[in-house]
Amino acid sequence: MDRYVKISGIQKLTLLDYPEHTACTLFVPGCNFKCPFCHNSELLGSDVEFYDESEIFAFLKKRAGVLEGVCVTGGEPTVYTDIDRLLGKIKDLGYKVKLDTNGFLPRRVSALLDEKLVDYIAMDIKNSEDRYAETVGLPFDRFDVSPIKETISLIMNSGVDYEFRTTVVTELFDDKSIAGAAQLIAGADKYFLQKFVMRDTVPAKTLTSPHSIVLSRYLEIARQYVPSARIRGE
Repeated sequence: MDRYVKISGIQKLTLLDYPEHTACTLFVPGCNFKCPFCHNSELLGSDVEFYDESEIFAFLKKRAGVLEGVCVTGGEPTVYTDIDRLLGKIKDLGYKVKLDTNGFLPRRVSALLDEKLVDYIAMDIKNSEDRYAETVGLPFDRFDVSPIKETISLIMNSGVDYEFRTTVVTELFDDKSIAGAAQLIAGADKYFLQKFVMRDTVPAKTLTSPHSIVLSRYLEIARQYVPSARIRGE
């Protein structure tokens, strides 16, 4: 997966992805996880189409001064060794950069933070430690959660604005696992629970959304560790 970063999608305007900023979103293909609830699974196959990078930057140059930020998401952007090159080019145009990451490659995240290429970072907390492998679709006997913990620490101590978020799927969560997920980021500034919504691109078609009553109960559990926790959209 360590290859020249490509862009396989663009949302030319978002008022939601980058808090308090008008932005666009760039999607990069490929990921080191296989989450069964992934909304962007079409980015993980071999038949992904790509934009010409010059086309993307022509758009960004045209919109400079109108848009404030660029969100880079995936897939997983940090699987590319030259992600710093892409973010640097975006920063050179005067944009703020928001990075979405699953946090499994802490050295890449650390380098981007050290180079001041990220203004806002959003990391997915997939589940409690004992259910992480199940939730990201990787073998239990070969999954090590320590890189996740390392990235959490890097982000919380970086001085960069950040958020953590957990997509709540009925079949993957209970009171214990929500508590375990929140414990991983105890004391965080921002933590959002977001309800899973089925889409055509989701790999596992049998997954379901939690009832709002259940999600509210999970929120109260999460707030024992992250008092500022909220439900996304409320």
